[in-house]
Amino acid sequence: MTTIAPKILVVGPAWVGDMIMAQSLFIKLKQTRPQCRIMVTAPDSTLPLLSRMPEVDDAIAAPFAHHRLQLTDRIRLGQQLRHHKFDQAIVLPGSIKSALVPFIAGIPRRTGYRKEPRYGLLNDLRTLNKEKQPRQVQHFVQLGLSADAPLIENTPRPQLESRPESVPDILANLAVPVADTPVLALCPGAEYGPAKRWPVRHFAELASLKLNEGWRVWLLGSSRDAPCVQAINDAVHGRCVDLSGRTSLDQAVDLLSATTQVVSNDSGLMHIAAAVGRPLVAVYGSSNPNFTPPLGHNTRTVSLQPDCWPCFQRACPLGHTRCLEDLLPERVTDALAEIGQV
Repeated sequence: MTTIAPKILVVGPAWVGDMIMAQSLFIKLKQTRPQCRIMVTAPDSTLPLLSRMPEVDDAIAAPFAHHRLQLTDRIRLGQQLRHHKFDQAIVLPGSIKSALVPFIAGIPRRTGYRKEPRYGLLNDLRTLNKEKQPRQVQHFVQLGLSADAPLIENTPRPQLESRPESVPDILANLAVPVADTPVLALCPGAEYGPAKRWPVRHFAELASLKLNEGWRVWLLGSSRDAPCVQAINDAVHGRCVDLSGRTSLDQAVDLLSATTQVVSNDSGLMHIAAAVGRPLVAVYGSSNPNFTPPLGHNTRTVSLQPDCWPCFQRACPLGHTRCLEDLLPERVTDALAEIGQV
């Protein structure tokens, strides 16, 4: 019989979209083990999201950079966590280094998938069934069940807590007037690479259409997205509101919750928009919407799926990015008409 684990440490992912999907695991844990307490370790890039997930009882920063072992820091964190006396750790990333902290913390049951060799570091190793579970969110949620549990199909939807009452103050601090017309949010960035970014000219054409219909258009993204955001705004003579690099992740959650519709690449902001219940159209290039779809109630995905699709590459290996170049704004406007407005 599987032992209920009242104290669970989850080693969280570093990508914003993955952390949103991880909320489905947290919800499932609370459904199946109502008395459990969940602590999540996360890097600075995703840590703020945990305060918007009521299922998470505690969060702790994991100050680890991408592609760096930082063994001393991992040993220190593992030793700091020993006094919590966790019953189980669930390790969502697939790397060896992500399994070090639970091992050092002396957590008796350490659950994760067979990816990089982690024998010994993990002692509850699971095997992925990608054919029967094509979605990443299913992979996450399955780790919260016993090893002999049936493969889960339907997973809880992420639901971030938003604070709409904070939006007027956020906008005032940014010198942006409160919208008295419908707002379309455009999220043209994608951290993974250009093969996931719909062309600037397509975003600009869509922005122009909505502006001419009397909508306001907000452009959201990180500071790294500023060049493409600026190019979109230049193409429409500065009529959009450029918010790129001007908001925290917390503020982005609240601002997206106040929009009328959202159009986004397959990105962290896409998953946030879905998790705050916005009508959303998600544009997919090299990635597969069957693997990481937006998990909201009122969403649509658009993709061309040419013969070379999906390549999952950061940049088009063939040099043409036809999966995005040939995906015209009309496809997106049709999808926006289908989802309607809240």
